[in-house]
Amino acid sequence: MRIKTRHLRLDARAPAAEPIQLASRTIRAGGLVAFPTETVYGLGANALDAAAVAKIFAAKGRPSNDPLIAHIADIDQLPAIARDIPAEAYAFAQRFWPGPLTLVLPKSPAVPPNVTAGLDSVAARVPDHPVARALLEAAALPIAAPSANRFARPSPTRAQHVLDDLDGAFDLLLDAGPTSIGVESTILSLVECRPRLLRPGGLPLEELRELAPDLRYEPGYANDQAAQTAPGQMLRHYSPRARVLLFQGEGDAVLHAMRREALRPPRAGLLLSDADALTFEDLDLRVERLGADADEAAFRLFAGLRALDRAGVERILVRACDEKGRGLAVRDRLLRAAVGQLIEV
Repeated sequence: MRIKTRHLRLDARAPAAEPIQLASRTIRAGGLVAFPTETVYGLGANALDAAAVAKIFAAKGRPSNDPLIAHIADIDQLPAIARDIPAEAYAFAQRFWPGPLTLVLPKSPAVPPNVTAGLDSVAARVPDHPVARALLEAAALPIAAPSANRFARPSPTRAQHVLDDLDGAFDLLLDAGPTSIGVESTILSLVECRPRLLRPGGLPLEELRELAPDLRYEPGYANDQAAQTAPGQMLRHYSPRARVLLFQGEGDAVLHAMRREALRPPRAGLLLSDADALTFEDLDLRVERLGADADEAAFRLFAGLRALDRAGVERILVRACDEKGRGLAVRDRLLRAAVGQLIEV
């Protein structure tokens, strides 16, 4: 059923009280609110209300086997959604919260099964965005919130992206401009004997290993039919409508291969670093730039994919980036957007 989505703009640094109070009342009444975090925009509902959480899945077209992240205002709220919390969880939280780190922990019985895809673990984080923090404090309850987009589409880093995908499917949008990081949170599982990175994201792996040198990361692609251990594990994810061709290779060889492919039909667009974009300036092709480094690439990635979709290209050519820092998260998103296909040059 289509509803009228209310769109409210507010200052990202000092959000006004009135829209925050309206949003908190909407959450407490069982409604859906889209709001910015430092990573991407989220679509939130009361994490302790199964009926409200079900609305998230319906709005997004999200399969029920894909768990959600429960956002909390501060570390003191963690026992409301998790149990048997290990000491290392508090060590990570004290170091990296608020921030783009999600911890997977044994779940509290108070958390409905549809938040966790029926698993006995829950994903939790404290976001580092004034609007998200104000909303969580005003609502005074955990908010379950995946990215505010249609399932498997590129995540929304601007309010317009949310409206493009979901206008009429939720109650209220808090618009505070672009998000600052641009890729989702890093997900760290602490339910096993050794910490395991389930999803690279806004917090680089290198920083986590300063606290946990034995941290495991074994990238893989989940069976789409099974219950996922964390959000963002499915093979096809973060995908634009256009087909993504992901190239990997050294120096000029990969650029020459991309150039040859770009000149073939059907119509292609390019997603390139600032340096690589210079190679294609003589071609009459749509180019979206990823910037000069991994942080800029993370910030621009999803907006670039969406812009190329809007331009009507049928194929998007992009070069796999270095895996250092946030480059690991960018590479992960591109591999899933390309359905795991990598063109080696």
